[in-house]
Amino acid sequence: MRHLNQGRKLNRTSAHRKALLKNMVLALIRHERLRTTDAKAKELRRFADRMVTLGKQNDLAARRRAFSFIQSHDAVKKLFDEIAPRFKERAGGYTRVVKFGFRRGDAAPLSIIEFTGSEERAKTKKPRKKSAKKTEQKSERAERAAAG
Repeated sequence: MRHLNQGRKLNRTSAHRKALLKNMVLALIRHERLRTTDAKAKELRRFADRMVTLGKQNDLAARRRAFSFIQSHDAVKKLFDEIAPRFKERAGGYTRVVKFGFRRGDAAPLSIIEFTGSEERAKTKKPRKKSAKKTEQKSERAERAAAG
């Protein structure tokens, strides 16, 4: 029985799992969005939320604790200066995991993990304008159909 055993093993040794999660947190902070498997995304959510909580504390001890996990000065700076201030009013739930489909090679379920609140920052695509050529072709077809 797995009583009080939290976290997923992800079929890796403890050192490999720790390195994987550190690298994924670093990538999430840098890019603010990742595409990965469901299990990795759900496990990454725990560590990413902890880093944002450290960022909200915004003191030297929290910066050092975050650096000991992330190992990148640039990422810690971005976490404390850009990402954490966005969540100052929010009490938890800083990341969102969205199902994305299945991987082609092995049909592993994929997810996108991103920081919540990034939908305002995401570039919205403008609706495509129909070209004049296509509208002319449609009107010609309609005329032919009406005449013929």
